[in-house]
Amino acid sequence: MNFYLLLGVSQDASTSEIKRAYRRLARRYHPGINPGDRSAEEMFQRVSEAYETLIDPGRRQQYDTAGTGRRSAHETPSFMFTEFDFSVARRGAQASTFSELFAEVLHPVSGAPNGRAEVGSDLHSALTLPFEEAVHGIERQVFVTRQVTCGPCSGGGHVPTAEGTCQTCRGTGHVRWARGHMVFSKTCAACGGAGRETSRRCPVCAGQGRLVRSEALPVFVPPGVVDGSRLRLSGLGHAGAHGGRPGDLYVTIHVQPHEIFRRHGDDLVCELPVAVHEAALGARVDVPTLDGFAKLRIPPGTQAGQRLRLAEQGLPTATGGRGDLLFDVSLVLPEELDERSKELMREFGQRNGGDVRRWPNEAAKRTT
Repeated sequence: MNFYLLLGVSQDASTSEIKRAYRRLARRYHPGINPGDRSAEEMFQRVSEAYETLIDPGRRQQYDTAGTGRRSAHETPSFMFTEFDFSVARRGAQASTFSELFAEVLHPVSGAPNGRAEVGSDLHSALTLPFEEAVHGIERQVFVTRQVTCGPCSGGGHVPTAEGTCQTCRGTGHVRWARGHMVFSKTCAACGGAGRETSRRCPVCAGQGRLVRSEALPVFVPPGVVDGSRLRLSGLGHAGAHGGRPGDLYVTIHVQPHEIFRRHGDDLVCELPVAVHEAALGARVDVPTLDGFAKLRIPPGTQAGQRLRLAEQGLPTATGGRGDLLFDVSLVLPEELDERSKELMREFGQRNGGDVRRWPNEAAKRTT
């Protein structure tokens, strides 16, 4: 199997080209997207193996040096073309297609007892929370479809059986089959060419060592989580092959905006409408918090845009404390004034008729 051809890249492809090719093929053949499709699962494993080899400079150099499909003189190929068989019809329903001809060559049986351990793939999911739940923390569930270790064979793909002659190859160590006029022979996958078997392919997972399962997994969202945060749940991704460790589950948290508050680090910011007389004379007003309402003191002479603070009424912090709740003052006038109110406002203006427009310098003031 040529790893470059499998990924669809040239032999001098850059690391970024190999990564792009892998991501494209991984999305197409990922078991989570093709549940129950064993051919897609096998293709995904081959693509992953090619990527892991070519992305590592040392392994890639070793692979390039060794060449594709080269064997030493003393090695015995696991597959051989042995002879022609003209007893099989060449046309009609029995005629073999090209894909059928090389199916056993290009897609070897997986799940052999001596398979190399492979790390399971990671899973990705998302969770959307109301602002209040993200602030206080909550436990939710995410539904995922993932590969899990087969119980009967403990992920090995084979279950023990009494030692005896291999029933697949009848003790020869090789199996033969015909496609069209050609007869092929390859090493028996059931016994590894020994002709004897001490185990058999697991009937539950068909030798794959893993099963596809859809399930709900609990996710604890910590208090004060930020929108876009990604939680890592170790070991809850796809199960590894042949005893490899499982992948991880990554859950991205999306926090819905609040009607009143906006977040600023661990602090919360809110706009506070203040009447003119409250700003001028000072007042104590009820203001909203995450836990209900609280009293806030407005000092006399408060200006528009001034920021007032309620300590430790913000978001939970990483150290166990809480941020502050900040109020940006905006002065609000009545939409309609009666005659008495207008008289009072005129009197107020006369008594406080000084220039309230403080320019940064006299030159700027003269230009107005």
